Amino acid sequence: MARIKGGLNAKKKHNRVLKLAKGYRGARSKQYRIAKQSVMRALTSSFAGRKQKKRDFRALWITRINAAARLNGITYSQMMYGLKAAGVDINRKMLAEMAVNDPEGFNTLAGLAKSKKK
Repeated sequence: MARIKGGLNAKKKHNRVLKLAKGYRGARSKQYRIAKQSVMRALTSSFAGRKQKKRDFRALWITRINAAARLNGITYSQMMYGLKAAGVDINRKMLAEMAVNDPEGFNTLAGLAKSKKK
């Protein structure tokens, strides 16, 4: 029985990694061993980055809501408490969107939260 050499499979594996490393500088995109290390680290970081993005956006939404709420004479925490007490079920993403694009609607919600806060 003839021996089967593994050259084709190794080449495919190397090309797969080098394709992922495309755009990296220097040896990181040319040499398999270094490219493999860089790609492994990048894939690990990308997982963490997807989680970090969610935290960053939530912080941005809270900042926007707080700024718009203070223009209406109420703090962020008082506004969220007032909305919950009033039974308004709207998430922070939509509140931030309203604060930027629909100030009149946000003012209405802020007034409602003010009336229900205590």
